[in-house]
Order: sequence, then structure tokens, then C-alpha cells
Amino acid sequence: MTSNGIKRICLWSSPRNISTALMYSFAQRKDTLVYDEPLYGYYLSQTKAKEYHPGATEIVASLENNGNKVIEMMMGDHKKPVVFFKNMTHHLLDLDRSFMKDCKHIILTRNPKEMLPSFAQVISNPSMSDVGYALQTDLMDYFDEHDIPFSVLDSKRILNHPEGILIELCKKIDIPFDTNMLKWEKGARPEDGVW
Repeated sequence: MTSNGIKRICLWSSPRNISTALMYSFAQRKDTLVYDEPLYGYYLSQTKAKEYHPGATEIVASLENNGNKVIEMMMGDHKKPVVFFKNMTHHLLDLDRSFMKDCKHIILTRNPKEMLPSFAQVISNPSMSDVGYALQTDLMDYFDEHDIPFSVLDSKRILNHPEGILIELCKKIDIPFDTNMLKWEKGARPEDGVW
């Protein structure tokens, strides 16, 4: 699917996953722009999570806090033909989901037995709304109800078989695989969020 001639890929991840690595992978493509959690400021400004998320004040100050404006940006013009949005599923909250019909979607998940102990080091006693698993299921139901194709990826499978899984993923989201997706320079990227 394209809108304005641009292919938009939305990653919907749970926290403490390899979502940043996947964003870095897509950032190696010359045809792709990446955005790091554009809805994070909106999420923090609308929920009590702002009270306990590390760096919340800086995050809110660094990002657009109006969720509708974030969606407008996502669906607007971009300088490259492919745009990759790394999102945490729980950041979506109650925004109108009609934009999703014009995007390719990836649900990235991780075994809760591995994710929860890791996440608890950042936020103690996380709630179900903090970790996003129920919302991933809700999102998959929404996609099914509206005939919106999506892919589900297990982070461990990507780590164990990166090339094969990325080749398969690129085929599903209708972009050519690029071997540059398999490696990148160590260190931060300019697209990284302040967190």
C-alpha cells in the first residue's frame, strides 16, 4: 500500500524488544527514512506513565504531543519512498486508526518470560498497559476486522536467523531486500529519541 507514492511501514512493538535494532536495520536502506517512537510524547502527555517513566520530561519536550498531528506527519510527505515508523503499541491509545489502511504493519513481540524481567529493571511493577501485549492482540483483531494485512515477528527468530527473516519480511511488505540491512556502524543514530 502506498499513500502519496510513499510506502509506510509501521512497527508495533512491545518494550524491551529488538525494535531499535530493527529500526537501525531499515535505516541502512538508501530508500528509507526511519522515525523513533513518534507517538511517545503523546502517550506520556496523556497518561500517568509520565509520573514514572525515566526521562519523561525531556521526552515530552522533544516530541509532538498531539497524537493527531503525529498521525498527520506520518501520513504526510517524506523525502524518501519508504518510511519506517518504530512504534510501541501502547503509545497508540485511542487515536483514530483509519490511517492504518494505508500502511504496512509489523507486530514485533517477545516471550513475556524474557521481556518482563528486563522491563522491570527500567520500570518496577509494570502494568499490562505498560507492556502492550493485550494491545498487540487488540491491534491484530482490528487488522483482521478491516482486512489490513500484517506480519507477526518473534524477536528471537530474528536474532537467530536475521538474513532469512528479513528476506521473508521484505517480501511480505513488498520492498526488495537490501543486504545493508544486516549490519551497521556501532553507535547512536541521529533519528534516536532522547531516551
